[in-house]
Amino acid sequence: MSASGGTRAIIAALAANAGIAVAKFVGFLVTGSSSMLAEAVHSVADTANQGLLLIGGKRAARAATPEHPFGYGRDRYFYSFIVALMLFTLGSVFAIYEGIHKIEHPEPLTSPLVAVIILVVAIALESYSFRTAVHESRPLKGNGSWWQFIRQAKVPELPVVLLEDTGALIGLVFALAGVGLSVLTGEPVWDGIGTLCIGALLGVIAIILIVEMKSLLIGEGATPPVLSTIVRKLEEGEHVERVIHVKTQYLGPEELLVAAKIALAPGLPVEAVARTIDEAEARVREAVPDARVIYLEPDLDRSRIAS
Repeated sequence: MSASGGTRAIIAALAANAGIAVAKFVGFLVTGSSSMLAEAVHSVADTANQGLLLIGGKRAARAATPEHPFGYGRDRYFYSFIVALMLFTLGSVFAIYEGIHKIEHPEPLTSPLVAVIILVVAIALESYSFRTAVHESRPLKGNGSWWQFIRQAKVPELPVVLLEDTGALIGLVFALAGVGLSVLTGEPVWDGIGTLCIGALLGVIAIILIVEMKSLLIGEGATPPVLSTIVRKLEEGEHVERVIHVKTQYLGPEELLVAAKIALAPGLPVEAVARTIDEAEARVREAVPDARVIYLEPDLDRSRIAS
């Protein structure tokens, strides 16, 4: 569900941003609005970002090799991290530079009505992309807040698209306000202020994404509820006394590595040990489908033996 849903959200965002980018560049050429130019560059960056996310998904699907025995699932995290960097450099830094330039050297707008029409149409298209991302993310979000979903999601594409679309919609409102205030007051400096606000907004979103994608890229473990489920399922076995310790790490958005040392009842024959391990793995996989790679080490509860 998460992989296909992420792809649908990416394609919807890609189609919307490509069309919006062309319209915004036309609007900039007609009006000379720096807000429009900043938004056009923002849309180009977003379009390129969606392409990178699709490439990451394709490369992550490659089969494991002797050099990469756990596969390439983290390619999705890597490309999402690159997307965050692009959003910061190509979107935020450019918009801030352009905004400062226009504030220092304001220029009157020409045909501002064209800019307003393009921005309103762009808001409609971005709203469609945002709605698609929300629809595909809702089953994964569960009962938690959207902020919790962005912080805890292991599927990188959906949080990236959600934040990009949120930033795009708010940025369009900033651009619309900048153009509108420039027309109403006769002061083109408002266009530069709108551009500066767009740059600051993109910078905040980019930093959030950089922090979250870096955390996934270097390796995150299971969330506390998932970890509790794993421990509980391991300890449900007839001959399992307790879990001595357990470590988890996501090898990819839908592939969780579980390594645990479990205390078994003393005196079990080899056949019973092997059967107990197999049954424990089956219970965990049934409860946590993402737990595809499981390594269990049988041991004795030495604390009990010592006592």
